[in-house]
Amino acid sequence: MTLRLTICIQWKLRFVGAATLILTALALTGHRAAAEPVVVSVLAPITGFLALEGGAQRNGAVLAAEHASAKGPIAFDADVQDTTTAPDVAISAFRRALRDGAPPGVLGPILGSQMLALLPLADQAGVPILTISGTAALTEMGSPNIFRFFPGDAVVKTAHASYAVSEVGMKRPAILYQTTAYGQSGRAQLAAALAKLGVRPVYEEGLPPTAKDVSAALAKVKASGADGVLLHLHAGPTALTIRQAREAGMTLPIVAGSAMHQPTTAALLTPDMLAGVCAESGSAPAAETEGPAFAFAEAYRARFETEPDAFALAEYDAFTVLASVIEAGADTPEAARQALTSGSFNGAAMTYASNGKGDMAHDAVIVCYDGQSHRARIAKRYRFAADGR
Repeated sequence: MTLRLTICIQWKLRFVGAATLILTALALTGHRAAAEPVVVSVLAPITGFLALEGGAQRNGAVLAAEHASAKGPIAFDADVQDTTTAPDVAISAFRRALRDGAPPGVLGPILGSQMLALLPLADQAGVPILTISGTAALTEMGSPNIFRFFPGDAVVKTAHASYAVSEVGMKRPAILYQTTAYGQSGRAQLAAALAKLGVRPVYEEGLPPTAKDVSAALAKVKASGADGVLLHLHAGPTALTIRQAREAGMTLPIVAGSAMHQPTTAALLTPDMLAGVCAESGSAPAAETEGPAFAFAEAYRARFETEPDAFALAEYDAFTVLASVIEAGADTPEAARQALTSGSFNGAAMTYASNGKGDMAHDAVIVCYDGQSHRARIAKRYRFAADGR
């Protein structure tokens, strides 16, 4: 089989020691060895209320498999399975991933409730599960098999609260959060981060992801005397809430969760509705203008003809790291787990290293919109130590 593939990706990785890795101008023509590709199961909610996030997760894994296959001695295949948004569907998909024996690792879904259901199965099977779910509880359960490649809520909510209070000037924020495991986790971490800053929310309300009208909640926010709104919602509900707030004439500043940094979420709103809106995220490749995240964004645009987000980039890095440890000889669950636990890995978004509990990502960014376009700019970067400082 003849493989013709041209990839141009420039990596400029900054970390202690000023090490730089460049992947550039791969023009490969020839025959790959007859060995079958290494199949990596990628469990993602492609349909349902988390379809925007799940689609980004799928694309990141597919791109990583293609890049790893092009540059390395081993071919990889991303076996993407739709988990919808039901825990039992994710469980069935995980069991299918183990039908031919325990693989070195599985990429789990972004949805926290699904990951909470899968983690005991991963422990039972002894298989590492790499995830980009931010649900805080995942790395508090004592599992040796969880490896989170998106900064957890303890990281991003610290940035979320800090920016809202220190940069925007909120003293009386209202919080609207999702009634899912993700939403409840983020709400708790956000409230704790605000408390450390001496700020107490004047109003809080949980919204189901299926809600089609949030005008009543917004009316309560207005009546509370809030001077700003903090959102921790999935992509669709985030866009719905901002739209209805602006249509109701609410001009309060809004600092949202990571769903709002997604170009696909911003595209659901008109630019003027985005005025005064900021969002936390682990990264924001579509907003970068240089460096490895920008190179990833360029490759992503060329491959999928759409804008990338942090979920795609985190999944790309997670797949790439797993591929790298497999290429280094860690082709069993035990060996892969040891490599992931003890290693430090330079990704396109950041440098990943476990804090001993499976949290691999420790950076965050804030992006903001100017009300003139759908494009966000990076307003502030946060880098935390692995112990959360």
